[in-house]
Formats: sequence, structure tokens, C-alpha cells
Amino acid sequence: MAAREARIVVVDDEVHIRYLARNIIRAEGYVVAGEASNGEDAVELYRTCRPDLILMDINLPLKTGDEALAEILHEFPDAKVVMLTMVADTETVKRCLELGAIDYILKNNSVDEIRRMLRETVESIMHAEVAS
Repeated sequence: MAAREARIVVVDDEVHIRYLARNIIRAEGYVVAGEASNGEDAVELYRTCRPDLILMDINLPLKTGDEALAEILHEFPDAKVVMLTMVADTETVKRCLELGAIDYILKNNSVDEIRRMLRETVESIMHAEVAS
């Protein structure tokens, strides 16, 4: 039986970042399950879509990424969320990890580095799913 394709939601208020993420996700052979541009839509999209992974910006309108993260994980404790950020502020990143994000990706990393990090994260998630 073939492995199931990973379904990923992208949440960022910047159109060009969503475009970049979409292209990276597809280049890795994964499925873009949805997109949102603010924290409120991110929570609702997670509820309706239940993706394998959500890539979410920290600085979002209407509801910040860390607020959306907390709400998603409160409702879906097994959700897998990786934070996207331009902020190298260790306190913000630390807070998101403490809330339950599984990792973070700096937006100013090279495309190759972002692809590597995404691939490793998805492989880990999918391997854990098969093992359980």
C-alpha cells in the first residue's frame, strides 16, 4: 500500500510567504490542504480540514499565531503545528514551543533549508502515525 500524502495547511498574512510555502510543499510531494491569512481563519480551517501539519506565522491579524496555536491545541491536543517567523526573538519562539508547537522555521532561511526542515518534520509525523 502506498504511503498517504501529508496534508499541510499554510497560515500567513503575507501572500508571497504563502506562495513560497505552497511551492515548497508541492515540490516535496505533499498536499496543500488549505490556506489562511489570519489566526481566526487558521483555527476554523484546522477544525474543518484536520491536516497532518499546520505551518503558521506568529504575527497574524485578528488572532496572533500563538493565540491560534493555543486554541487549536486546546481543542485538538494531537495537532502538529510548526511556527513560521521572521522574529528571531527567543522569548516568542520559546513561548510557542512551550504552548505545544513542535518546531519553528525562520522565514529568512534558504529555500533548501526550509525544504529540509519541512521534509524532516513531515517524515517524523508520518512515521509516528504508522507506528501507532
